[in-house]
Amino acid sequence: MQQPAPGPAPERPGPLAGIRVVDLSKILAGPYLTMSLADLGAEVVKVEHPVGGDPTRRWGPPFQGDDATYYLAANRNKRSLTLDLTTERGQEAAHRLLARADIAVENFRPGSSLARTFAYQELSARHPHLVVLHLSAFGEQGPLAGEPGYDMTAQAAAGLMSLTGEPDGPPVKAGYAIGDLGAALFGLAGVTAALVERARTGRGQYLTTSLYESQLALHVNWATAHFATGERPTRLGSGHPSLVPYQAYATADGHLVVAVGNDALFRSLAGALGLPALADDPRFTTNSARVTHRDALNAHLEPLLATRPTAHWSTLLQGAGVPAAPVRHLDEVYASPQTEALGMVQTVDHPATGDPLRQVAFPVSFQGVRPPVRTAPPALGEHSAEILTELGYDEAESARILGGPGT
Repeated sequence: MQQPAPGPAPERPGPLAGIRVVDLSKILAGPYLTMSLADLGAEVVKVEHPVGGDPTRRWGPPFQGDDATYYLAANRNKRSLTLDLTTERGQEAAHRLLARADIAVENFRPGSSLARTFAYQELSARHPHLVVLHLSAFGEQGPLAGEPGYDMTAQAAAGLMSLTGEPDGPPVKAGYAIGDLGAALFGLAGVTAALVERARTGRGQYLTTSLYESQLALHVNWATAHFATGERPTRLGSGHPSLVPYQAYATADGHLVVAVGNDALFRSLAGALGLPALADDPRFTTNSARVTHRDALNAHLEPLLATRPTAHWSTLLQGAGVPAAPVRHLDEVYASPQTEALGMVQTVDHPATGDPLRQVAFPVSFQGVRPPVRTAPPALGEHSAEILTELGYDEAESARILGGPGT
C-alpha cells in the first residue's frame, strides 16, 4: 500500500526559545539587535511611546501600509506595547515586564530623564537576573560620551568616511548604516555571552557598546597598518590597501570586481587575459611589488577590461579560477538564483495591507534550517492589551495605562 507523502516538517523552536527581551530602543542599532534575538526564537516586546512610537515608522517614503519601510526592516517577529515611560503607570508596567524578562536593550540619551529612571543600578537592585545592554553613539566615557549621534556622525567621527570614496573625491559614507549595524552585531555577541555567564552565576549584568567603538573594532588591518607605519591612510576607491589587483574595473557595460589574493592567482589572471608577460615582470611578480606599482599594473588592466562586457570577463576569469564578480544592483541580487537557493528572502503576511511583506532573513542556519520570518513588524501598540493582560492587569487598569496620564 502506498504511503502518504510526508507533510511539511514541524517548525522547531529557535535556539533562544524561552528567552524574553524588552526592547526599549529605537531607530536602528537596538531594534536590529532585538530583531536578531527574535529571529533566533526569543520573545521580544517592543516598548514604544503612544504618540508616534519608533521615529523610523515615519522615515519615508517609501511606506507599506502606515509604516515606512525603514521601520519594517528592523522590527519583525516582535510585539508592540505602548507605554508612556515618563509616567508612574508606564514605569510600573515596564518594571512588571522587566521582572519576567532576561534581556533589556535601551539607547536612552545619556543624562536624559529616562536614562536616570532606568539606570542599571536601579534595574539591578530590582531585577538582579536581568542582562541590560545600553547602546550609545560614542560610549560611556570621554569628551563625546554625552553627545547624541546617528550612523553618519559615527562614520565620520570614527574614520570610515576618510577611507571611503575615490582618492580625488570627497569623503563618502558607506551605502548602508554600518555604524548602527556594527553596534547591533557586537551588542548581539555581548548579550548572548552574558546569558552564558548568567547560566553559571545566576546574575545578570550591565553591557555597553556604541557606534563609535564598533567602528574602531572594524578598522582591523587599517588600524594595524597605521600603528606600524604612523602614516595616515587615504581613500582608494574600491581598491585594497594591501592587495593588488583587488578592486572594481569598468567594463564595456558595467563594472567587474577582480580579487587576486596571492601570486598564483595573479599568474592565472595574466594568462586568462592574454597578458602572460605581466606575471614575469619584476614589478608585478609578488603582491608587495604589485602594491608598490599599483598604477602601472592598472594601466595594463583598465583599458583591456573596458573593451568587453562584464559577462564575458566574469565567465573567462571564473573559468580560470580567478575570483571575479559583477557589481550587481539590488534588484539583480534579489532575483539571483544564489539568493533563491539560500532562502535568504522570505515573505510574511502584512495585516495592515493584506499584501505579502518580503524580508531578508537571518543569515545563519542551524542544522541546515534558517530561522523563519514568523510575523510582520507590529503596528504601533498592536499587542498592548494582550501584553498588559499577561502582566496581570485587568481591563480597567489596562485602559488607564493605555489612556495616558489624564485617564
